[in-house]
Amino acid sequence: MNVAEGPTFSSERSGGAVRLKLAGHWTLDACAGIESGAEALAAEARGASRAILDLADVQRLDTAGAWLIDRTRQELDSNGVSAEFESIRPEFGILLREAHFRAFDEPKQRHGSFLMTLSADIGESVVNAGRDLMNGVEFLGAVVAAIGRSVLKPSFFRATSLVSHIEAIAFRGVPIVVLINFLVGAIVAQQGIFQLRRFGATILVVDLIGILILRELGVLLTSIMIAGRSGSAITAELGSMKMREEIDALVVMGLKPIEVLIVPRILALIISLPLLTFLADMAAISGGILVAWFYGGITPKSFLALLPEAIAVHTFLSGVIKAPFMGLVIGLIACIEGLAVAGSAESLGRQVTASVVKSIFMVIVVDGIFAVFFAAIRF
Repeated sequence: MNVAEGPTFSSERSGGAVRLKLAGHWTLDACAGIESGAEALAAEARGASRAILDLADVQRLDTAGAWLIDRTRQELDSNGVSAEFESIRPEFGILLREAHFRAFDEPKQRHGSFLMTLSADIGESVVNAGRDLMNGVEFLGAVVAAIGRSVLKPSFFRATSLVSHIEAIAFRGVPIVVLINFLVGAIVAQQGIFQLRRFGATILVVDLIGILILRELGVLLTSIMIAGRSGSAITAELGSMKMREEIDALVVMGLKPIEVLIVPRILALIISLPLLTFLADMAAISGGILVAWFYGGITPKSFLALLPEAIAVHTFLSGVIKAPFMGLVIGLIACIEGLAVAGSAESLGRQVTASVVKSIFMVIVVDGIFAVFFAAIRF
């Protein structure tokens, strides 16, 4: 770098005041120079009662230089020297204002025994869980109200957006859902035959696959995969829109984000989960039929003949009925976490992770609630 382009300054003293005239390039290209220049500025102004930082001759300034210059001004103020800027270009004034130096408070270190710290962490987690539950109920009310407005005024309903999201969630999610459930059905059949063969009850693998897949595994695996695939995508989409202020732009245009962005995605999940669950059940049973044929000697014709005796209509319905509720839970969590994204990539990653973890946890909780409920009503 040319020396003439480096960060320089000169000083003029008049009584108790000192004028520091900055010149040259105060940019990151000369990082060592601007750092030493900022230290020299602070040293030159010591002992004065007032300091004027004259930026009239500064040719270039970036955020690094603005941050160091403003840090010098604050250091002088803290040392009893009244410091102020003078002859600032408008663009330099914006940089100094936006990239100003600020100190960050260190997080408070917790003191006390391990049990007290653990108890405090558990209590904080319970409070946060309760807060999340209340936010979810409030958000659900807003979604229901938005759906109600769309029913009263169908022209407000975003049918095109709904179909687009159903395509992305259901149609494009079919390959992975079918493949995973096919493999799981095959694995369950193989392990079931291996264990039942010891008791001479290999034929009961038909009951095992039919009941386990239709009541539990089909809908549960599908919901978990959709939470990881589509739930995370929804959170990332809404979070990116929040970071780029596109949601604020919708509000400025007079549109309601919950009607434009949230309702189509949640309805698409509610509609898609039962469809995918049905395909998952068929794929898992197909995998079980193949393994039972090659590994247990049960032909597909015999398997399909015994299957109606092992299951009933309510066995199939008990799995399909859960699917819309799991889709609703996944959609609510994904949208809430997406709208909670702040203005950084770190925040986006954190909320996407939270969305997937919370969705999978709540899917399992909902499945457990339905299992207890169906057992109570003998369904």
